[in-house]
Amino acid sequence: MYTGFQHLHSGIAYLVLLILVGVVIYAAMNFINNKPFTEKSRKISLIGLIAAHTQLLIGLVLYVISPVGLSNFSGEAMGDAMSRLYMLEHPLTMIIGIVLITIGYSKAKSGDDDAARHKKIFIFYGLGLFLILLRIPWSVWPGM
Repeated sequence: MYTGFQHLHSGIAYLVLLILVGVVIYAAMNFINNKPFTEKSRKISLIGLIAAHTQLLIGLVLYVISPVGLSNFSGEAMGDAMSRLYMLEHPLTMIIGIVLITIGYSKAKSGDDDAARHKKIFIFYGLGLFLILLRIPWSVWPGM
């Protein structure tokens, strides 16, 4: 079960990153071109939100069943950079990134100024994506 979740989490990550990059670019282009915040804009942002949350749920299950996750949490493991990455830095940074994405979506749902709504998606999703990219364990990621 652990190996299956590990492959699922790594495989879906490519799709999630692609979706988030697309949402950030879409929001930036709509902000720059002063386009209205339409139902299509909301749905594209929602797709990014759902993708990020799905990846988070898979990651949380993996964190609980992984031998380098929650069960490895100790002061001794904090001294090893790779153990610290898997048990603390990666999950915490991903959660913060996804919280930022969630805040951006929530803030963009309300409001009358279309440019401000696109700007909120661009800023919050962009910051969330930046944090996500910052803490991906690139050295062990499949295909890298």
